[in-house]
Amino acid sequence: MIMTNISSMNGFLLMGFSDIRELQILHGLLFLVVYLLTLTGNLIIIIITTVDQHLQAPMYYFLKQLSLLDVCIISVTVPQSIDNSLMDNGYMSQDQCILQVFIFTSLAWSEVALLTVMSYDRYAAICFPLHYEVIMNPRKCQGAVIAVWLSGSISGILFTTATFSITFCKAKIIHQFFCDIPQLLKLSCSNDYLGVIGVSGFVSVMAFMCFISIVFSYIHIFSTVLRMPSVEGRSKAFSTCLPHLFVVSFYLFMSIFAFLKPTSDSPTAFDLMISMFYTVIPPTLNPIIYGLRNEAMKEACRKLLLGGQFTKKTSYLSFC
Repeated sequence: MIMTNISSMNGFLLMGFSDIRELQILHGLLFLVVYLLTLTGNLIIIIITTVDQHLQAPMYYFLKQLSLLDVCIISVTVPQSIDNSLMDNGYMSQDQCILQVFIFTSLAWSEVALLTVMSYDRYAAICFPLHYEVIMNPRKCQGAVIAVWLSGSISGILFTTATFSITFCKAKIIHQFFCDIPQLLKLSCSNDYLGVIGVSGFVSVMAFMCFISIVFSYIHIFSTVLRMPSVEGRSKAFSTCLPHLFVVSFYLFMSIFAFLKPTSDSPTAFDLMISMFYTVIPPTLNPIIYGLRNEAMKEACRKLLLGGQFTKKTSYLSFC
């Protein structure tokens, strides 16, 4: 990699996973495989929840939005990392870094908000089944998704504005495979990063409120499920809710841990692994978790892959 004039260059140098050329190529190829698998899985979910009339309930509408978010969020970081590894060039311009930080932070918050909405949807479906179609009518579902995307945009604007108001006076080397905010803060020589700390505190409080909302939703859900007389009904409810609870817990825990842990001055495999756990793993796992645990999704997937015919959509959520 070109290491000259690092302090004075306009952009940043992403160090990635290794300086060894063979390992860089291996990383690029592995990321390429993971990226293609993630795109395939999430696009299949988007397609079948759009064309199959049996998958038009709010749960599948929100799942389609989650898959769309996952496609976007992995596309923000991984293709750039693949290119850097295969081309042996980790340079990223400041404009590219600004755009990446904005899109990534916007999508990351949108995913937290959407997972919260999905937990409320499961709460309404299981605890109030007779009023479910009134509580989660198409207008409310559409409004919830709009709020999710808007709140994500606000989060992105706040993080990006605060981060790039910093004066970067150290060598612009980022020990990550993408423009990571904690790594960017290390490049400041003064206290002008306090704005980012303030934004992070505000977003952390909002994320904690979302987490509390999710916890209360699942407390009520499991309380209701355990009172169900039907073993089959309990099994179906648990098979729907437990994967969602796993995704929420995993995503929130890894995101918070990665942001709050102290950044090291030298790159470590642990730091890179943690970053992968909240940037790459969730978008990859979501199609597997939701697809393999849901009979309706598996049946629709078989129709799609085997060339079966989907009937025209006459859905409860007709705008999907």
